[in-house]
Order: sequence, then C-alpha cells, then structure tokens
Amino acid sequence: MIGADAIIKCLEAEGVDVVFGYPGVAICPFYNSILESDIRTILIRTEQNAAHAASGLARVTGKPGVCAVTSGPGATNVITGIATAFADSIPLICITGQVNSELLGSDVFQEADITGAVESFVKYSYLVKNVNDIPRVFKEAFHIANTGRKGPVLIDIPIDIQNAVISKFKYPEEINMRTYKPTVKGHAVQIKKVIRELEKAERPIICVGGGVILSHAEEEIRAFAEKYQVPVVSTMMGIGVMPSEHPLYFGMVGNSGRPCANRAMNESDLLIMVGARVADRAVSQPDLITQNKVLVHIDVDPAEIGKNAGPTIPLVGDAKCIFQDIAKEEIDGSHDAWVETLKEYRIAMERKRKPDPAYVDPAAFIDLLSRKMQDDAIYVADVGQNQIWSCTYHIVKQGKFLTSGGMGTMGYSIPAAMGAKVAAPNRQVIAVCGDGSFQMSMMELATMRQHNIPVKIIVMKNNYLGMVREYQHYSYKDNYSVVDLSGSPDLEMIAAAYGMKFQRVFDMSNASLAIDEFLAKDESVLMECIIDPMDLTK
Repeated sequence: MIGADAIIKCLEAEGVDVVFGYPGVAICPFYNSILESDIRTILIRTEQNAAHAASGLARVTGKPGVCAVTSGPGATNVITGIATAFADSIPLICITGQVNSELLGSDVFQEADITGAVESFVKYSYLVKNVNDIPRVFKEAFHIANTGRKGPVLIDIPIDIQNAVISKFKYPEEINMRTYKPTVKGHAVQIKKVIRELEKAERPIICVGGGVILSHAEEEIRAFAEKYQVPVVSTMMGIGVMPSEHPLYFGMVGNSGRPCANRAMNESDLLIMVGARVADRAVSQPDLITQNKVLVHIDVDPAEIGKNAGPTIPLVGDAKCIFQDIAKEEIDGSHDAWVETLKEYRIAMERKRKPDPAYVDPAAFIDLLSRKMQDDAIYVADVGQNQIWSCTYHIVKQGKFLTSGGMGTMGYSIPAAMGAKVAAPNRQVIAVCGDGSFQMSMMELATMRQHNIPVKIIVMKNNYLGMVREYQHYSYKDNYSVVDLSGSPDLEMIAAAYGMKFQRVFDMSNASLAIDEFLAKDESVLMECIIDPMDLTK
C-alpha cells in the first residue's frame, strides 16, 4: 500500500463519500488511488469552488466536507474557499498535492508554500513528511475540523510521500491530543448565574449566531425560548435557528437587519449572545450592547468571549450542552409583556418599500418564492444586495439558509448549492445571486451538467455591482465608479449552452406562475429576474 492508497482508506474510515476537486500532477497519485474506492469524485471548474462545494455539503450533513487540489496555483486558488469556510467556522478537510519533498524550497515548477500561505485562514495545517504519519494526521485533522469551534484543516502531501510505501496501515480508533482539548460542557457556576439573571430580567433577549447551527442546538434554543417566552433575534449566520415566522423570532440584527430586532436588542436588560462573535456587521458599536444591561456571552471558543464586547457573564462551552443543562433547571419569571411590546415594534417599524412596478420587486419575489418552496428546502444566498434581500425576506420553515457571512465571498452560492444538493439529493436546493456574483461561478454550470446536480439558480439582474453601487449612492452622492456590468452575457444563451431550462421574469405580474414552473420538477433551471437598477436594500 502506498501513501495515496492510505489517504483513501482514511477517508473511507471517516465515512467520506464525495470529494470535490481539480487534479494536477502533484495530486495524481491520490486521484489514481481513489478510482479503486466507492468515493464519488466531482470535477469542479475552478479550485476555489471546490472548497465552497465542500462547505455546502458540510453545512447540510454536519460532517467535514473534503476537497483535493494540486500544488502551486491549484493550492493558491483554493485559499479563498478556505478563508470563506474559516470565517464561518465550517469544517473542511483540504488536501493539497505538493512537489517532491526533497525539492521543497527550491522554487521548482508549481511549488507554493501553501501551509504558510493559509496560516491565518485554517484551524490547523499539516505538511506530511513521512508516509507512516498519514493515518494519524487524517484522524487528527477530522477531529480538529469538527470539534470545538469548527473550521478548515489543510493537509499538504508531497507527491513522493503519496507514492511511498507505507510500512503498516492502521487507522487510529481513538485520539488523544495533549494540546487540543476544547471545552464542551459549560461551567455549572456560570450557568447558575445566567439562570439567576434570567429570573430577575424583565426584558431578556437571545441573539443566536452560526455557532448554534454548528452545534445542532436549534431544538434546545427553541424549547428554551418557548418555555420562558424569551424573544430571539439572530445574526446573519444564525438565520434558520428559529423558523422565520415563529412568534418569538424578531429577525436579523445589524446594519442591514430589521429595525425591530435592533431595537429589541438595544432595549433589553438581559442579552444572551449564543454562538455569535459580536462582529461589526451584527453589532456596529459593541460598547453599546453592554450599557444598561447584563450581557451573557456563550461560545465554544474562549477567544471570542470578550474580544469585541466585555460580557457580564462569560460562559465557555458548546451551545447544545449548555442549553441541555439549563433545561434541567426550573426558572421563575414571565416575559409576556415584553414579547407583546416587541410584536408592536415589529408592526410599527416594518420597512415600507415603494418598488417600481416595471421591474421585479426582490422583496415580494423572495417572499413569494419562499412560501412556494418545500418546507425543508435549502436556500443559498450569494453576496451583495441579493444577500440582504434574502436575509430580510426569505422565510425559513424547516429548511436551511446558507450564505457567506464572515468573509462575504461573491460567487459562493452556486458551488455551495451544488455541495448541498449532493448532500441532500431529495431536497430542493436554490441558489440566489446577483448578475455580478453569477459571473464569478457560472463555469460551474458545466459541473452541474456533467455530474447531474440539479440546482435551481435565480439571478437578480440589475446590470450593476448593486451593493457597491448602493454604497456609492449613499457615501459618494451617486458618483459611481467601476460598478457598471455592461457587457454581461445573455443568460438565455448561457442556459442553452449548458442544456438548462431558462426563464426570464420582467415584473411581478407573472411571477407566481413563473415560480410554480421553476419549482415544478427536480431539474436545473436558470431564472433571470429583472431588477430596478436603482433599487436599494434600505
């Protein structure tokens, strides 16, 4: 057995059934060995999207997604996908081929110091120098990626190590890393403090982030909120913890969030932040959320607690474990009056849009689409105005909402949706993007076609980089610079080139019928919605 065979055995032992990637000489031993496995290989059209697709799969399955690319430009191209996963704490295993180990540092053809290059974007990285280390390295990598604060792990393997004969293959049954022991169970004393504060609070609120979804704590949070009538708001990455139309959910917070959600957080006397890092997009002025209130910050990563705002009660641990422990306690207190106040805010502060009837209204369209989608559908939003409209108007029922929150990576939605569809072939998967972000990953229509991955794609077309144009509208008084997308392709012809069904929607008059046709069959469809170029998210 050679090193490449050993890698495949490791992946099989971890239950991996698909690898997204792009081969090259330095990773060819791996791709040759995988032919003898039942692991499915999906040829992506550019390496960045291999990581995005693996991310989409990971976010649906809860297991690390796997991608494998070659050395040099293959490895450097995948960095943006790795950084995107790192920013949102998504577990990935990224395998990169490397030049012959004895040539490292010689600047030979397609050599890149990828472990050094990704240092700030990975949870951990390995450069394998001994073929016999492969089983241990992969066991550790999967453990690190999917425990504690989850994230991507990179494994760089020189071609000679892939071809070397391994003396004895034995995949470790257990793992014991002396320097890596994440805290999962919350401290009992701190949990008691939280309970005491909740009993005293008149206006408590929970702000949920992506960490709740990563710890699979949605049911525990919902049960807690319902039992004690505690309102819930979310960061962008926390969308989906509560069904969008749950009576206790008041929307996304932040600069692009719902006004009633921001007001609720500001007026609360007890703010429980769970699995959220208190970053600028959700909380533009972190100091304000500590004024006149008790701040409880619950996170599995101790480095996040107090980084941007000093909590009254820090609580390190896994959200699911902590709320399971809280559920064992009896807590006195009623918050019905506070909930009713927030319901009044929600009605009074709802944004009043005045869309141009000559175009598709993205707010009304996304609302209508959401109501017609299957209850467990997966909605993948790209980055830009389409992302903000999606966060605000998409209705999550029992499905999932995926987007690039931390890094804000354009072009994320199509490859991530492909990964999600591979993970859940029987669920509707819809990618929503702008005409700018679509052109960053439209080459993956070939991947969808080749590998029969029926993702549905909606392009909100306004012929601008809409979010930047909107920023320039407010900040530079309509002095627009490098945001005009003139020269974009005819999407009907693009769809035809890839053998996809195409629909174009000009306004809301036929939107309902168009959506019905769009959703009717489990097939790839490209829909273009013509949006008012001057429409705004605020």
